[in-house]
Amino acid sequence: MAKEDRGFASMDRAKQREIASKGGKAAHQKGTAHEWTSEEARDAGRKGGIASHQRRREQTGGTSSDGSEVGMDQEMESSADMNSSVESSMREDRSE
Repeated sequence: MAKEDRGFASMDRAKQREIASKGGKAAHQKGTAHEWTSEEARDAGRKGGIASHQRRREQTGGTSSDGSEVGMDQEMESSADMNSSVESSMREDRSE
């Protein structure tokens, strides 16, 4: 058996999904599955967005749409402003 023919990565997508699904269901039944709080999910999404934008910026030469260089502090400020506006609009939706 060739090395490439072994393991999870060599299986077709449907088979991978089936096995992963069984693992997730078993973890939930056992009580060891991780369940995200809304705060954890928000933080993970923010970090993923920042990482994605950094990679894109590195690939395009590190400039914003107006041609100026964008630093990490500006990225964090922008992300915090966006999160704040989303959270306030969510609160408004709930109060209606």
